[in-house]
Amino acid sequence: MKLPPQERAALAEHLLATLDEGEDLDAEQAWVAEAEQRYQAYRAGRMGAVTADRAFAEARRRIAERDAR
Repeated sequence: MKLPPQERAALAEHLLATLDEGEDLDAEQAWVAEAEQRYQAYRAGRMGAVTADRAFAEARRRIAERDAR
């Protein structure tokens, strides 16, 4: 409690991150599996592709819509 607020926040963030290590591994494995499924669907012609610019623009639009609510 004697640390300045910024240092306490950094410490708290670090401590919380150490609690979530197992969850991060699970999430990473799930994303790897999802990416592999999407790649195979793309290669088989069951899924199209978009440019990174288009994907990021769509993500920004969705975030802006969500934040506007």
